[in-house]
Amino acid sequence: MAHEDRYGLPLSTTSDAAASAYRDGVDLMLSGWTGTAEALERAIATDPDFALAHIARARVHAFYQQGDLARGKAAIARELVAKRGTERERSHVETLALAIAGRLPEAITATRKHVETWPRDALVLSLPLGAFGLFAFSGMADHDRARHELCESVAQHYGEDWWFLTMYGWAMTEDGDVARGRDVTERGFGLRRANAHAAHAVLHAMFEDGSFEAADRLVDDWIPCYDRAGILHGHIRWHQALGALEHGDAARALSIYADVLQPSVTQAPPLNVITDAASLLWRLSTYGHTVPKALWLDADATAQELFPKSSLPFADVHMALLAAATQNHEALAARLAVIEQRLADGKLPAGPVVPAICRALLAFADEDYTACVKTLAPVLADVVRIGGSHAQRELIEDTYLVALMRSGELSRARAVLDARLHRRPSLRDRRWQAAMG
Repeated sequence: MAHEDRYGLPLSTTSDAAASAYRDGVDLMLSGWTGTAEALERAIATDPDFALAHIARARVHAFYQQGDLARGKAAIARELVAKRGTERERSHVETLALAIAGRLPEAITATRKHVETWPRDALVLSLPLGAFGLFAFSGMADHDRARHELCESVAQHYGEDWWFLTMYGWAMTEDGDVARGRDVTERGFGLRRANAHAAHAVLHAMFEDGSFEAADRLVDDWIPCYDRAGILHGHIRWHQALGALEHGDAARALSIYADVLQPSVTQAPPLNVITDAASLLWRLSTYGHTVPKALWLDADATAQELFPKSSLPFADVHMALLAAATQNHEALAARLAVIEQRLADGKLPAGPVVPAICRALLAFADEDYTACVKTLAPVLADVVRIGGSHAQRELIEDTYLVALMRSGELSRARAVLDARLHRRPSLRDRRWQAAMG
């Protein structure tokens, strides 16, 4: 009997056990669950010539920035699929291999083409989705809309599929259709609770509609079923820490940091390690709370090991947060020089907003709030180009807002707050409003 994946697409393996382990591995990957790597390793051990199992395993290596292992498995998959693979499998392997190699424009082109022909190839469709997907990190300004439109275009092929509903709903939420996005995401979550991406997407909808208490309860109720080694475990608690900061509860935010986010305890992938740590500490500090210097130095030391060179703009901006907060001018100057060179060479799709944010953060840390405002104001509309989610990028607007207030530009600060509060409720923004009278 021919084997298929969960979406009905043929698999080039003759082994029942390999096909079953592969299906399990893909479902675990699509739900951000532990056991993904082990299931895919079982598929490979059972059928070493099964190309799709190798490329899926390469993808998991890539999440954890294990570049050599990822590229090695991708090369094996390419070799195997050429010998024993359908046209769909060859395109699948090639598209994932391009993404793993960091060849974003080519990977996006290949993904679009692949999805047009095989819309139910969920693993390929997953590549451009989410806050860390190909679209978000492409430098495009309309990546939220692009994800939403892509999901719209294939929705009829998925129906009530737990994975698709989760990602479709989140795409709606980030594109501004929050009520519908929350409804669709919660529908997907209801179909499979053991899905960290669903819990995460619901938390984003709750962030956007101001449901802070409900979000806090969701994490408390749900997180006990999710292993600390889960890819999103720390990040989901990071969302809970943001909720604590809405209430001005710095002690709770710091205790969450100590429990799951600081580099010495987290089991998250490198990009989550530095972005969650740096952004939470920066928010605490920017909102006027005391952050022990040791926490900054510890996070910066880890970040320098994980991201020694300029890479994704989203990573670079968070490296700049750490360098600015620790007054590591040398590290920031070196990174900025590379970023500026990439910009000059036309190799920085996100554009001038990246160096501008880095400079503004340094000015803010140096308490030169006027310079911070002057540097950020012209590029605020382009912050979206660095990728990530609304919740993650809001940190830049928060920095701008606090710089406005501290430099006495109260009418401009009020205007920004008014616009934000029209978009979503915020206890913190109301406190800032009240403080300005």
